[in-house]
Amino acid sequence: MKEIEQQLIIDYLTRILHANEMINVTSITDYDEAMLLHVEDSLAALQELEEAPDGLYGDMGSGGGFPGVPLGIAGNRQTILIDSVKKKMMMVEEILKELGVDERIAVYAGRLEEYPQDAPRFSVMTARALSSLPTLMELAAPLLEMKGHLICMKANIDEDEIRQAESIEYLIGMKLVKDRSYFLSDSKTRRRILVFEKADEPGISLPRRVGVAQKRPLKK
Repeated sequence: MKEIEQQLIIDYLTRILHANEMINVTSITDYDEAMLLHVEDSLAALQELEEAPDGLYGDMGSGGGFPGVPLGIAGNRQTILIDSVKKKMMMVEEILKELGVDERIAVYAGRLEEYPQDAPRFSVMTARALSSLPTLMELAAPLLEMKGHLICMKANIDEDEIRQAESIEYLIGMKLVKDRSYFLSDSKTRRRILVFEKADEPGISLPRRVGVAQKRPLKK
């Protein structure tokens, strides 16, 4: 990663922490902790982002712009941050404009289920601590292009959740292609990344109504 990209990410974090004093975006207010749990944690998925097909990148449930902004800058991709909380998205958009990266990184303030069906599909999407794997697969499937990747970033996950995800792969048209565990630089914060590839069109009509994927996740 180039020095100018590193500085942009640091400047973004600094402005987010300042804005957090007015609008609650993150529970992490300490700079060093935010560097670890927002910036480093986000950039841990850069390897998977670079392995994904070229094209548009979307960050699901982006919140304060993590991991979408650091990955969008470091990965040098056209990026769309998706989150339903409009106040957060307005603030993030303002900071992106101040940093001069708003032409490369855009925001969409709305639910994933309501994302325009006629808009360009994503070649790769990320989701960090947003929901269960089956729900993430369902929400991403209609938004991904064929062979597109869904990168799920998890702090804690049990094997039952993974088995549930694998049991509906045939229904969603997604398949697990990578599973990587690692520690952050503090040597105690463990993370896991699971990557699903869109191998086929979903076997059911998607998206379902807003909120249904979370309330009634698909089962085998």
